[in-house]
Amino acid sequence: MLTLHTKLSSAESIAGTLVLPYELREKCRLRASLESGEEVAVFTVRGTVLRDGDLLTGEDRRVIRVVAAPEPTYLVRCGDAHTLLRCAFHLGNRHTQAQVGDGFLRIRADAVLKEMLLGLGASVSEEMAAFEPEAGAYGGGHGHHHDGGGLALAPIPLRQKIHRPGDTQ
Repeated sequence: MLTLHTKLSSAESIAGTLVLPYELREKCRLRASLESGEEVAVFTVRGTVLRDGDLLTGEDRRVIRVVAAPEPTYLVRCGDAHTLLRCAFHLGNRHTQAQVGDGFLRIRADAVLKEMLLGLGASVSEEMAAFEPEAGAYGGGHGHHHDGGGLALAPIPLRQKIHRPGDTQ
């Protein structure tokens, strides 16, 4: 199984694509499959969020591109900036992750939040879209540089097997 643990800033060639929804891109330990079907293990420092377009590599030096998978979201638009700001405030007050765009907000689909936003005067439409929420004021993180310009995302475990619930011994 391919193990990915180092983030690269650039690469000459891409060996595969890892398509993940946001929920999985914020996990620090993950077993998943590339688009080709090959299984991979991803190890990151707690708090790391993989973003659309990130490049990852491991011991075999193959480079894998992370792609944000389309998922159920709500696109929030308002007739004026003040109403949009009020919507953002109320979402933040509920600790709701939100993607902030030019004249819009995007949140994960949630019927209760949709009703609140409609009550505030927003237009809310369902869409399948890549979800890239704000990192937050205290987001970021750090890592340690390795040979080749990569950034190790986490200590690399030795002979650690990642189990899925359906795995047999």
